[in-house]
Parts: sequence; C-alpha cells; structure tokens
Amino acid sequence: MFEHGHIVTQPVFFLFIAFSCILTIGYFWGRRQNKRVFLSAFNDLVDVVKPDDQTFTNIGGVVGYHANLFIKKRGPISQIDATITLLPRHSWLYMPISKLIMKYDRLFITLYLRHRPPAEAHLIEAKYASFRGPKITNVHRFDREEITWGAYDFYLYYERAEMHDHFMKFIDNNPDPGLVRHIAIVPGQRKGFIFMIPQKGQVKKDLAPIYQWIPSVIEE
Repeated sequence: MFEHGHIVTQPVFFLFIAFSCILTIGYFWGRRQNKRVFLSAFNDLVDVVKPDDQTFTNIGGVVGYHANLFIKKRGPISQIDATITLLPRHSWLYMPISKLIMKYDRLFITLYLRHRPPAEAHLIEAKYASFRGPKITNVHRFDREEITWGAYDFYLYYERAEMHDHFMKFIDNNPDPGLVRHIAIVPGQRKGFIFMIPQKGQVKKDLAPIYQWIPSVIEE
C-alpha cells in the first residue's frame, strides 16, 4: 500500500521528527521568553515616565518592539521613544550566531528635551564602545576620562567641566550602573540617550535614577 513505507522505519526519520519537535518547542518557549522581557521593560518604562499618552508597535516579529510615550504637562522632557531588540530565542538554530553578533538584548531610549542642555557628554561602557557601540560625532572635540563605575570600566566624554561634574555626581550617588551601558546628552539634537541591557524586573530600578537626574543637567 505504501510504496516508500520502509522510510518511516529508518533511524534518520525518527531523528528528523525528534529534531522538528525540539525546534517547535523551542519556538514557543522563545516567543514566551521574549514577550516577558519586552512587557517587563516597557511596563517599567511607563511606571517611571508616567506618560499622558502612549503607543506601542511591533517592528520585528518577536524580536523588535517600539514605544512612543508623550508627556503633555510642562517639564524638561516632552516625549520618550524606546526601541527594544531581542535575541531570537524562538530560533534555536540562529540563536548561537545571533549571540555572537548581538551578544544581548538591547533597549534604546531617546528623551526629547524641552530645553537645550549646556554641552554634550557621553558616559559609555568601554567594552560596549569597542564592540559595535555608537560612534560619537566629532569625538576629538571632547575631553576623555577613564573611570570605574561599579564593576565596569567606562569612558566619560565631555565638552565642558560642568558636564563632567554632573556625571561624576550622578555616579557618586548611584555607585552601580546595573543594566546601563551608555548615557548621552546631546544639545545639538536637544535629546538625551540611554542604552540598557533589559532584564525582566530590572529596568525600572536602573532607569528611574537617570530619569530623575537629567532635569538637573538641562538649562531652564
């Protein structure tokens, strides 16, 4: 009746079925894990910012999401955009390659400032700066200081001494960077930037001090 019935009795066939089942299980497990990280990070973001309006957009299947938070009340920050890119935990075949290239989940936060900051400054973790980190425009204009923040080595780039003092005071008051790997104040764009490695239940703890500190940097 079955012309190729002998195939289903071969070990290779059973290995193929087992492998397919493992990949299917991995797909649903990975989707669940990524959803937990994304929801936790964005819920923490909303808890810190307390926006008047918000929109969330899926930009990459189960590995990319974007948020726009709007603040109507008067204050130093008018809007926050956030993008999270996640490791492809749902794809166990591609996950090892992505781990080598991307290393970790990434949360990029942009703050739109109502007032222009006095000068530009960047506090960036040394390993992140050397591995696919952001390129700082006109970096030759800045003074650079190598500092230790918690268990990590950071570079502090700054245009003016007052920005150096602002950042050093923040570090003194917050001795552990936690998930934070980059903080930037860019007056030319009238924006602030934060890069974090999002972990479930941890974003709020490390984001809140930065969000509360940034108004002290901005000129009123």
